[in-house]
Amino acid sequence: MAGSVEDNAGHRARLRQRLLGTGGDALLDHELVEYLLTLAIPRRDTKSLAKALLREFGGLAGLLTADSDAIQRVPGMGESAIAAVKIAHVAAIRLLRAEVAERPVLSNWQALLDYLRAEMAHSPIERVRVLHLNTRNMLIRDELMSEGSIDQAAVYVREVIRRAIDIGSAAIILVHNHPSGDPSPSRADIDITRAIIEAGKRLEIAVHDHIIIGTQGHSSLRAMGLL
Repeated sequence: MAGSVEDNAGHRARLRQRLLGTGGDALLDHELVEYLLTLAIPRRDTKSLAKALLREFGGLAGLLTADSDAIQRVPGMGESAIAAVKIAHVAAIRLLRAEVAERPVLSNWQALLDYLRAEMAHSPIERVRVLHLNTRNMLIRDELMSEGSIDQAAVYVREVIRRAIDIGSAAIILVHNHPSGDPSPSRADIDITRAIIEAGKRLEIAVHDHIIIGTQGHSSLRAMGLL
């Protein structure tokens, strides 16, 4: 037993040195998760657990965005270990959101897509977000508008426009995810977008785009010529 503890300590020290020496570029995904778990489970070899988590959730992105209850169902994952995974996800989301907020959204489009994919692509339920922009197209509010079942979320034109008026938005970007993974817009997606555009015109609130996020990529209704 003492030998295994020493072996674990030596392995972790080597991981730590590689992390600090390369900034993490030299570490494989399972090694990143392994080291993260050692902070929450200091007396256990976490390599096999890290690999099991990545298998269960299909990779690092799936793990970080997974629901806490789903992570808990993996043997060996207690509250502290789950919290370690979720804090890594929260930190990543805040970093990406800060990059979006730094510049006008329309000239910072890739940063926006990176943020939305990290935030929504792996969600098991459909969520609708509205990004509120000022006259300079700077992000002033990012709001979760609704959450649906596994494949449907309700969006009400009047609520979207009323909220934009309350915030003082000059423009909005609609965003939602498809839990199926396929970001192709449905007929309902197109119809609701056009209805919001028409309602916004009367109040001089522009709708720049409707972005659909999925694990297979994203769709932009504007880029597809559907607005």
